Amino acid sequence: MLNKKLQDTINEQIKNELYSSYLYLAMSAYCESVNLSGFGHWMRAQAGEEQEHALKLYRYVIEKGGRVLLQAIDEPPAEFGSALAMFEMTLAHEQMVTGLIDNLYTLAIDQKDYATQIFLQWFVTEQVEEEANATQIVELLKAIGDHPQGLIMLDRQLAARGG
Repeated sequence: MLNKKLQDTINEQIKNELYSSYLYLAMSAYCESVNLSGFGHWMRAQAGEEQEHALKLYRYVIEKGGRVLLQAIDEPPAEFGSALAMFEMTLAHEQMVTGLIDNLYTLAIDQKDYATQIFLQWFVTEQVEEEANATQIVELLKAIGDHPQGLIMLDRQLAARGG
């Protein structure tokens, strides 16, 4: 049986993962509106990943005999300025999510819930990848600067993302 405090915190994380999905879907819509369809594709794939993360947590709560209680999801922003500003926001968001996962992992340690610690290890590892991907794109966008040809090339590269 899942400890109530852990159950409540995982339910909160389900909401956070769904918000992440919603945020990236909003970013995708923004990209499409400014003719950066490759960026839009990348963000839609990211939105799908975040939804999978929420479902992974959802299934875990149920497998542990807990109760999933879905919470309201905040409305994401609709404007993101530039591709660089959007990916800087993406990186900051992923860093925030890393902190939430770390806090959840710490709670599992405090509660001596070893199964949840093992389960959460996947999320800890995933966050390393999420931050690395966002950082790489931020650095590429900084290197591109005001060169539209570079932005077009990166847009094409991001369009090739699977998912």
